Order: sequence, then structure tokens, then C-alpha cells
Amino acid sequence: MAEGNFSIVTGFILTGLTEKPALQLPLFFLFLGIYAVTVLGNLGMVMLILFSPHLHTPMYFFLSNLSFVDLCQSSVIMPKMLEKFVMMKSVISYAECMAQFYLFDVFAVSECHMLAVMAYDRYVAICNPLLYNVTMSYKVCSWMVVGVYSVGLICATGETVCLLRLLFCKADDINHYFCDLLPLLEQSCSSTFINEILGLSFSSFNITVPALTILSSYIFIIASILHIPSTEGRSKAFSTCSSHILAVAVFFGSLAFMYLQPSSVSSMDQGKVSSVFYTIVVPMLNPLIYSLRNKDVKVAFYKVVGRRQFM
Repeated sequence: MAEGNFSIVTGFILTGLTEKPALQLPLFFLFLGIYAVTVLGNLGMVMLILFSPHLHTPMYFFLSNLSFVDLCQSSVIMPKMLEKFVMMKSVISYAECMAQFYLFDVFAVSECHMLAVMAYDRYVAICNPLLYNVTMSYKVCSWMVVGVYSVGLICATGETVCLLRLLFCKADDINHYFCDLLPLLEQSCSSTFINEILGLSFSSFNITVPALTILSSYIFIIASILHIPSTEGRSKAFSTCSSHILAVAVFFGSLAFMYLQPSSVSSMDQGKVSSVFYTIVVPMLNPLIYSLRNKDVKVAFYKVVGRRQFM
């Protein structure tokens, strides 16, 4: 294509979830409520774990990091999404779009591996309880979290650098509510072969490896639980893990639907619906799942509330 035959795009217009005028205001209030619950729930979880000494254990250390990741990921996506519901056009500059994609990628990849680390923690706690304090020491847990964020940064940096080399010269409308990889590749007039290969490779690694880690951990966990003689003991162990399984199933299921299929057979409208689950629904559900079904978190919450009442 000759250089004079096109104009280089310097910004994009996000089409959002829907362009139907009648749905804009109801969806705005719906997602504003979801965002408020997400921020309050995840920020509250981080603060509660930070200020509750009896929650200073590996399990809650990982949970506080998961809440931090969910809070950040939601805050990267939701403000621009809400803007689209109340404005005719949601314009995002090229630099803002690249920054949004980079941050989203960092936190999405980090969440994949954080969930795997949490599954491993539960495996050690249930299958090797006598070695738990040694295996999951503070130093080991800290290095695990550093490793999780490092993988997120490396993958996001690689994909974003490859994205920056592309030339965007087609229509500036992005058929999505945020700057994601696949809708951005559709707007490029450069060859996207390397980006597609890299994206599929990273997606396969960041979905398959954590999913297999989680699956193998829970196979051993379930086998160990079935050997517990008392019904009460089995019930308590299943209760501890069921909330994690629920969050993992929703998160990885929606991710796999979006990223582990060829772009030629994927529908962007279906992709938008799928991405709502892992970018919006899961970050909202995680603090609710882990708090409503967790006695330790409930006790810590009541202690904090009771302490404030006496102050």
C-alpha cells in the first residue's frame, strides 16, 4: 500500500457493549453499581487482611494480592466503559489505548497465575499439613508473588512491543469496550502474523499451565479429602476449596472462549460478552465468594466493625 493512500490513525473510538440508545442509561447504572461493588469489595478485602493479624497467613496473603489485581484490572477497564454509556463517542488516544492494553494484559496474566498459586497453597495445606509452615514460608510466598507479577510484566511487555510496531490506518472504530488485542489487530494495515502467533502462544501458556496446575492440585485435594474419616472434616475441606473452584471455572472458561480459538472463527460480539465475565464479573465476584463463604474473613470483619463501635 502506498504511503499516500491512507492516513495514520492517532486515536480510536470504542463502540462499547452496544450502540442501542435505549440500553445506554440502564447499562450505565448497572455497570456503575458493579464497579462500586468491585472497588469496595476488593479494597475492603485488602484492608481487612492487612489490619487483621490472624489473617496474616499464606492463603490470605495470596487472596489480598488477588484482590489487588482485580481492583487494578477493573479500574483499567471500567471508567472508559462507563464513559461510553453517557457520551455519544468514547474517544481514546493511541497512547492511552496502548497503555490500557498493557495494564490490562499485566493484570489478566497475573490473575491466571495467582489463581494457580492459590490452588497450590490449598494442595499443600490439605495434602501435606505437617509441612505447610515450612513449604509455604513467608519467603517462599513472597517469591511466588514476585514470580506471578514478573510473568505478567514479561508477557504484557512482549505483546505491547509487537503491537507498537503495527501501523493503524483503517477505520478508527474499535468493536469493543476496551483496547484488547484481537480488535486492535483488526484495525491494522500491517502484517499481524507475528502478533497473532505471539498472542496465541502467550494465551496458551497463561491459560493452559495455570489450568493444569489447578486441575492437578484439586485432583490430589479431592483424593485426600475422600480419605478424611469424619463427615464434618470432609465438609469443611470441600467448603474451603469450593469458592476457589467456582471463581476459577468462570475466569478460565471465559478466557479460553475468547483467546484459544482462531480469529477466523471468533465473533467479536460473542467475544465482548465473554470478556465481560473475566474483566468485570469475576473481579466483582471474587471478594464476595471469598468473604461470604469464609468464616475467618467474617470474624475479622465483625472484629473490625466492633472495634470501631467502641472507639
